[in-house]
Amino acid sequence: MSLSKRARQFQDILDQRGLDLTVVELPESTHTADDAARALGCEKAQIVKSLVFRSVTTGEAVLVLASGPNRVDEKAVAAAVGGDIAKADADFVKTVTGYTIGGVPPLGHKEDLTVFVDEDLLSFTETWAAAGTPRAVFRIPMKITEILPAHTVLSVK
Repeated sequence: MSLSKRARQFQDILDQRGLDLTVVELPESTHTADDAARALGCEKAQIVKSLVFRSVTTGEAVLVLASGPNRVDEKAVAAAVGGDIAKADADFVKTVTGYTIGGVPPLGHKEDLTVFVDEDLLSFTETWAAAGTPRAVFRIPMKITEILPAHTVLSVK
């Protein structure tokens, strides 16, 4: 199976980190959690949404990995960050992660990000996350926290 350039680059990152995980590209979009759950035949809650915010005070990137149906309470994340946050625009997301919105994976970014993991994701031993493009995903057959760099678990809703 051949992957697009961006999905192949993410597969290479997984391989370099010694993670035995496989990127797949689907014929339909996985841009939203609803789209991904339909395409994969799993619960929406098993979809990892990668949402990038920007610290208002420092300008640093903040990545929130949220369970598919959960709406992120920005005040809860801001309290954990220690200052106000704002949704990042598409250019900022691309600059700090190397990926476009809808394809941002939970790891392997251009820059180090402050990462928060929705505690609801920990109730699953299998989740699915974006893998570089809006049609590329990868299955995580363990708790997502086992494959992540430094992160903090919190209730994001």
